[in-house]
Amino acid sequence: MDSYYKPEDLPKFEQIGEEAPELAKKFFDYYGSVFAEGELTEREKSLIALAVAHAVQCPYCIDAYTKDCLEKGSNVAEMTEALHVVTAIRGGASLVHGVQMRNIADKLSM
Repeated sequence: MDSYYKPEDLPKFEQIGEEAPELAKKFFDYYGSVFAEGELTEREKSLIALAVAHAVQCPYCIDAYTKDCLEKGSNVAEMTEALHVVTAIRGGASLVHGVQMRNIADKLSM
């Protein structure tokens, strides 16, 4: 196997419900509701999804939301800025856990 990730598998996502159709329906109904226009526009939600896709490192989501962002009117500059936002938050979240490390180190050093 060249790669675990195969872009041609993305359209097969709905097959996940074949053995559990009730659960799949609930998920896909919820998913559709989340991404519907609301307080945030569909375009804004797509940018958020693209950024989160990078944070959780889902290549399928990166592919899907790159396309979705472009279709909803975003440009590469906006998409790149969204990636920098998620990178700052993810990096900061890692660094802030350094406080926990320091607290334990201080406790053990006493």
